[in-house]
Amino acid sequence: MPLKRGERKLQILQTLAAMLQDPAGEKITTAALAEKLEVSEAALYRHFASKAQMYEGLIEFIEQTLFGLVNKITTEETSGLRQVEAIIPVLLGFAAKNPGMTRVLIGDALVHEHERLQIRINQLHDRLESQLRQSLRFAVTQGELPENRDVNAQANVILAFVIGRWHQFAKSRFKRLPTEGLEAQTPMLL
Repeated sequence: MPLKRGERKLQILQTLAAMLQDPAGEKITTAALAEKLEVSEAALYRHFASKAQMYEGLIEFIEQTLFGLVNKITTEETSGLRQVEAIIPVLLGFAAKNPGMTRVLIGDALVHEHERLQIRINQLHDRLESQLRQSLRFAVTQGELPENRDVNAQANVILAFVIGRWHQFAKSRFKRLPTEGLEAQTPMLL
């Protein structure tokens, strides 16, 4: 039974994400992707105008998932400090559950792709840092953190920690979990 248009598109993105989980981290070609899906390259281009569009689809999935979870935390949690404490494991847990997406998050999978993809990932990082900053400011106004706290610097340190853990996970060939030791490390960040 043939797949519907949306189903094939999703299948292409899922296969691309699965191929990105290959620890060797080799460049993925449309020919290799088509072979994995047992379709022609032309069939891929019926759903996506370019390989860059396929990566954009993965980035959209990452954005929707991460910001959906972060927004849920900031809506439900009334403490700014607890918001940050909840956001960190969500960001690291997403990577642990989606190793292929981790390579997109750190830009590793985008090295030989269109520059706009890396720009979009950089913007995603900036938005995450901005959200951390906002929660930290909220914690200051609630008296959970001292008034003289440099929330810009702290949000940057937290994001650098998260990105660093994503890198360790990818570079360990997905063996060293990004959430490893998090309970002991979180108080050091806050």
